[in-house]
Amino acid sequence: MEKVIDVSMQILKGMMALLLAGMVVLVFTNVVLRYSFNSGISVSEELSRWFMIWMTFLAAIVGVREKGHLNVDSLVRRLPVLAQKVCHVLMEGIVLYLLWLFGSGSWQQVVINLDVPAPMTGLPMATVYLAGLVFSLLSAVVVVFDLYKVFSGAPVSDAHTTLNIAD
Repeated sequence: MEKVIDVSMQILKGMMALLLAGMVVLVFTNVVLRYSFNSGISVSEELSRWFMIWMTFLAAIVGVREKGHLNVDSLVRRLPVLAQKVCHVLMEGIVLYLLWLFGSGSWQQVVINLDVPAPMTGLPMATVYLAGLVFSLLSAVVVVFDLYKVFSGAPVSDAHTTLNIAD
C-alpha cells in the first residue's frame, strides 16, 4: 500500500507540473496577445484560475502525505512514547473529521453547481468544487493509512521524528 501511495503522489506531482505549465502558457500568451496585438484569449483567465485551484488542492494532498503542513509538536515530542501515540491518533482523528466536513461541503457545492455554467468556458462550475472533494477523499486515504500503520506497529514518521509503535 505504501508503494501505491508513493506512486500516486508522483502522479499528483506530475499533474501539478502540467497545471503550472498550462497556467504559464495561458497567461504568457494572453499577455503577449494583449500588448502586441490588442486581443487575447477570452478563456485564459478562467482556466488559469481553475488550474491554480486544482494545483493548490493537489499540492495539499502531497503535503498531507509528506507531513509538510504546519505542525507544532514541541510538547508532544517531550511526552513518553505511549502518550505520543495517543496524541498522534487523536490528531489524525480530528483531521479525518475535518476532512469529512470539508468533503461533504465540497460535495454539496458540486451538486449545486452541476448545472451552473462558468461565464467564459461554459463548463460546469462543479469542476472547481470537485477539487475540494478530491482533496478530502485522497487526504483521508493517506490519514487512514497512517492510522493503520500506528495500529499495526509499523513505524510512523512525520517531518521531525519517527514514532516507532513497537517501543
